[in-house]
Amino acid sequence: MTTEIPVLLAAVSLFSALQIGYLARRVGLARMTHKVIPPTVTGPPEFERTFRAHQNNVELYPVFLVVLWTSGLLFSEVLAVLGGVVYMVARHMYFNGYIMSTKKRLPGFYLTLGALFCLSVLSTIGILHGILLEYFYKIVSMMVTH
Repeated sequence: MTTEIPVLLAAVSLFSALQIGYLARRVGLARMTHKVIPPTVTGPPEFERTFRAHQNNVELYPVFLVVLWTSGLLFSEVLAVLGGVVYMVARHMYFNGYIMSTKKRLPGFYLTLGALFCLSVLSTIGILHGILLEYFYKIVSMMVTH
């Protein structure tokens, strides 16, 4: 655990938010290209895949931020940032693949699952380590001193 300012985690969070904004812009461009007027979310398959790809990114984004920050604050900021960068690359692969066809999204999807799994494991280890230090160590120390 660190007491320093988590600048790297903040940087990955900012870049990931910019990525979500960029993908939203791509949906807007697809709307113009395919003449799909908001709030309509149906249209040609190319538009619908673009729209779904973005929605899927938005749906996973809170999960990503939670495991990114938890693993970075409680386990290792550098490893969390590495996992965060892999996640962002995976989501870009997923988005671009999904626009082409639903099957081409799979490599990005599997890489996303891997990144989220790793960040979740690091988060869990960090939480357990903190619980053991905070509670188990104190209980054992009290038992030994009495």
